Amino acid sequence: MIKLSTPLEFKASDIPNDPGVYLFKDERDEILYIGKAKSLRARVKSYFSSNDHPAKTRQLVGRIRQIDWVIVNNEVEALLLENKLIKQHTPKYNVNLKDAKTYAYIALTREAYPRILTSRKVSRKLESFGPYTDGFTRRDLQRLVVRVFKLRTCKTMPKRACLNYHIHLCTAPCIGNVTAEAYAEQVRQARAFLNGSYQQTIGLLSAQMQIASASQKYEEALELRNQIASIRLLTERQIVDNERRFDQDVLVFRQVGEKLLAVQMGVRRGVLLGKKEFSVDVQPQIEQEFLKAYYSANQIPREILLNKPCWQGNEEKAALEEFLSAKRLAPVSLVIPRRQDKLALLRLAEKNLESSLEVDCALVDLQNNLNLPVLPRVIECFDISNLGAEHVVSGMVTFKDAKPDKRNYRKFKIKTFQGQDDFAAINEVVARRYKRQLEEKNPLPDLIVIDGGPGQVGAAKAALQTLGMQVPLIGLAKEHEEIYLPDETTPRRFDKNTRMMLLLRKIRDAAHDFSLGYNLKRREMKTRDEFKHKLNLGKIHKQT
Repeated sequence: MIKLSTPLEFKASDIPNDPGVYLFKDERDEILYIGKAKSLRARVKSYFSSNDHPAKTRQLVGRIRQIDWVIVNNEVEALLLENKLIKQHTPKYNVNLKDAKTYAYIALTREAYPRILTSRKVSRKLESFGPYTDGFTRRDLQRLVVRVFKLRTCKTMPKRACLNYHIHLCTAPCIGNVTAEAYAEQVRQARAFLNGSYQQTIGLLSAQMQIASASQKYEEALELRNQIASIRLLTERQIVDNERRFDQDVLVFRQVGEKLLAVQMGVRRGVLLGKKEFSVDVQPQIEQEFLKAYYSANQIPREILLNKPCWQGNEEKAALEEFLSAKRLAPVSLVIPRRQDKLALLRLAEKNLESSLEVDCALVDLQNNLNLPVLPRVIECFDISNLGAEHVVSGMVTFKDAKPDKRNYRKFKIKTFQGQDDFAAINEVVARRYKRQLEEKNPLPDLIVIDGGPGQVGAAKAALQTLGMQVPLIGLAKEHEEIYLPDETTPRRFDKNTRMMLLLRKIRDAAHDFSLGYNLKRREMKTRDEFKHKLNLGKIHKQT
C-alpha cells in the first residue's frame, strides 16, 4: 500500500508490474474504486499521468489518498477477484447498475402438480424461463401457456374445483380430475414451449386437432385451432431467427458528452425478449466496466454481440470470455458481427439506441449552444395564464432527460397582487418555487425556461438574485421562437427545427397547456360557485 497527501506525490515505481486488482481509497480509508489490470503499474499510472480524463475520473483522482493492490497469477484471476470485491464493497466510482429494473421470469414450481407463476428472482424452488424485459410479452406468453396447457395457477390446492376448471383453463388436479402422469405430460409440453419449441407444440396441437375433428368432436377441434392461432400470432411477431438454437445478447454503446448510452437486447432461442436502456458516466474503459457490471447481476447468454470491442488485444478478449464463462459455467463468446443475420440484430439494437441518442444529443446541443455549465437533464419551465385581469395563474412543468416528469408539475395562484402583470407574476412564482426548494433542501434544476421575452426573463432573474441563486435562465419568445438570456438585449436565433429548438418548444408548449388548463379549471369553479349561490338565493327568496 502507498499513501498520498495529494495526487502529485504518486510515483509509478512504487506499484508492482504484475497482473492484479487495485483499490483507490480516500483519507478515511473508504474504497472509492476497484479495478483490474494486466499490469498494475501501467494501469494505475494512467490515472495520474494525464489530465485528459472525463469529469468523474478527475474527481476520483483528486480524492485518492491511498492505493492498495492484490497481485494474482493472470488476468482472468484479476477479473474474478475484481468482481468479488466490487460486490462486497460497492465503491462509489465503479459502474453502478443497481437502479436498473428487475425483470421478471415465468416459472414452474417444483411440486407434485407444478403451478405456473411470475417471479422476479431465480430460486432453486422454481424452474425459471426468461427473464422477459418486455412485460406485455411475458404476460401474453404466460396467459397462452395457461390456456393451451391448462396448468394450475392457485397458490394452494383447493378442496374443490375453482373457476379456471369450469372455464376450461385447468385440468383440476385438486379434485383428482387428472392423473399425475397426465398432468406431468402437460407440464413437459409447457416446458418445451417456454424453452422455444414453438413448432413442436404447434405440430402436437395440430395432430390433436385432426384426431378431434375425425372423431366429430368439433368444439374440441375448434379450441385446438384457436390455441394454434394464438401461438402463431404471438411467436410470429417475436421470432427473430427461427434457426437459432442458443441464447444471445446484443449490446451496443454510444458516447454522448460525459455519458455512455447502452442498449441491451436479449434473444432467447430466436425470440426477442425486449430491451434495457442505460446511461452511465464516462470513465476509462467504460464499455468493459459496464460489461462486467451488467453480467455480474444478469443472466449470461452463450453469445454476446457488440458494436465495438471493449478490450485491447486478443489476450484481454480471451480473459473476458473466460471470466464470463466461469460465471456462466459454460462457454461464452464475445462477437463483433460480420454475418448478415447477426448484423441485422446489431442494427436493430442500434436503431433502438438512436431514439435515446436523439434526446441526449438535443441536451448536448442545448449545453453547447447556450454555454451551460452542466448537461441540462432537469429543466423547469414557467408560463403565466391570465385570460383577462381575473384568474391570473401560473403553471410549471419539469422535464427530466427530455421527458415530462408530471409528478413534479406545479400550479400557482397569484397571491401578491390583483390585475394583469406578467412580469410581477413571473417574479412571484419563481421566488415562491425556489424559496421552497431551498428551504426543503431539494435539488435545483439545471436550466430554468420562461415562456416570454426579455421582460419576463428580467423578472425571473430578479427573483433568483433575491434568493442568492445562480441557475442558468433563458426565455423563449413565441412570435419568432427566439431565445433571450439575462442581460442580453439581442435574442439568439437558431433554426426552429433543430433537435435543441424542438425540445425547447415542446417544453414551453407543455407549460402553456398546463397553466391554461389550470386557468380554465378555476373559471369553471367560479362559474359553478356563482350558479350555486344564485340557486341558494332563489330558494331563500321563495321561502320568504
